[in-house]
Amino acid sequence: TVLHDTINDRPQPLPARYFDTKTTEPISFFLSGLEELLAWQPNSNDDFNISAVPLAKRQPPLHSRRPRTLVCHDMRGGYLEDRFIQGSATRNPYVFYHWRYIDIFVYFSHHTVTIPPVVWTNAAHRNGVPVLGTFITEWTDGEKMCEAFLAGGEEAFGAGAEQLARIAQHHYRFDGWLVNIENTLSAAAVGNLPPFLRDLTARVHSAVPGGLVIWYDSVLQDGTLRWQNELNEDNRVFFDACDGLFTNYNWKEKQLEHTLRLAGPRHADVYVGVDVFARGDVIGGGFDTDKSLRLIRQHSLSAAIFAPGWVYEHLGEENFLQNENRFWGLLAEYLPTHSICTLPLATSFSLGMGTSRFLDGKDEESGPWYDLSMQEIQPLYPEHQGRLSTSCCLQDAWCGGSSLRLQGTIPPGEERVAVRLFSLQMPAPPKLFLTLLYKLEGPQSDDFVVALEVTTWDSGTCLEGNPTSLPEPNGRYHPRFLPAPPPGLAKLLAACHRGSHGRGNR
Repeated sequence: TVLHDTINDRPQPLPARYFDTKTTEPISFFLSGLEELLAWQPNSNDDFNISAVPLAKRQPPLHSRRPRTLVCHDMRGGYLEDRFIQGSATRNPYVFYHWRYIDIFVYFSHHTVTIPPVVWTNAAHRNGVPVLGTFITEWTDGEKMCEAFLAGGEEAFGAGAEQLARIAQHHYRFDGWLVNIENTLSAAAVGNLPPFLRDLTARVHSAVPGGLVIWYDSVLQDGTLRWQNELNEDNRVFFDACDGLFTNYNWKEKQLEHTLRLAGPRHADVYVGVDVFARGDVIGGGFDTDKSLRLIRQHSLSAAIFAPGWVYEHLGEENFLQNENRFWGLLAEYLPTHSICTLPLATSFSLGMGTSRFLDGKDEESGPWYDLSMQEIQPLYPEHQGRLSTSCCLQDAWCGGSSLRLQGTIPPGEERVAVRLFSLQMPAPPKLFLTLLYKLEGPQSDDFVVALEVTTWDSGTCLEGNPTSLPEPNGRYHPRFLPAPPPGLAKLLAACHRGSHGRGNR
């Protein structure tokens, strides 16, 4: 007997949702329509999309009562080069790195279910910022979808809520949803909208520690689509059913006053929308966005900064990093910052992109690259009265693609200048070991000494305040230099610093 077996060498097509059809690289993806949402089930192809970085702790925590800052990232339809889970060779990509100034990051697109690309979740979580996806319905198709899952009753909207909670928790590990219903609703559908929001919020809270559901100012309690630009009696029922309200952008100061009165103790749960592109009858926008923030903070409300990628899209890619620092520097006065509350703290300040890849100060691989999962913990990027500035340097780095550059002029007669890079809120440990790698450049670099300074405050000072505008510290310390590291740290430091390559080490 002769047995024949046919072996098929033809490669099987990769599922287009999970892999880029041109490069076969794994990608992050969205879901379109109610059918895809209800049919979603995790499988082995999802493994690439799981966030590997837990949400870092920070102070004050998100549930504190001080006003917050939400960033809603909406750029060219979404899922651009950031969709590539293992990075790409993108030149001059968009990056966000002012994490110390914000509380929540929303990834927005007009797809029905916007699952944040995992690279964004990794970068945000490393810096202590929760990430929300977007659930949106729009136009005629949105009306039909809402009829199907809202007007269908508790079983129908419960199935949608369960799937959204599972998507956030089960495999992708982000932190909740922005819900945006931008179409008119029937009486049956709008009647079930508050129960849907309560159900979704409860499921997200149960599935995701610290999870959030935020409602966008769109339909009214009678089902009419009419943006209110405030919290009022026509949309309060949706605010009461979830964790917060993101208002539309065409508000005036009177509406802020009305919102504050109606929100009462939940004033920090109202995120007043600010469109950086300044579309419509808005206050501020562009490099005048601080005008909006000033009014919002005067009324003790939170802010939702929509499309800060204006800096990249409107001003261009070439000087993006300089323009980005200018944009956030103008807002810094109105953005309460956050403190790190765990040790150890280690960073090379890499942005997760660059023109070369550096390791131990050596250029290991030339060529552009972009991978936000490789972004490290970012500092405050303060300005010092026009004399000293902090910025990103792509030309030289210790590890990754960039380093932190301090540049400027020290006036004659000043013996020392201190630049605050981080705020830490934790009990002072009995011993604290610090190490710093740096490089001095300039005509008089030999005249300068670089050192680390640690300042301390009373524990109550930082709890609800802004660490960028603290009073004088209780103590100011300049750690003494050790001739050699303690035995317990020697091995670790040897692994981290395999060569100085022109850098000082203190």
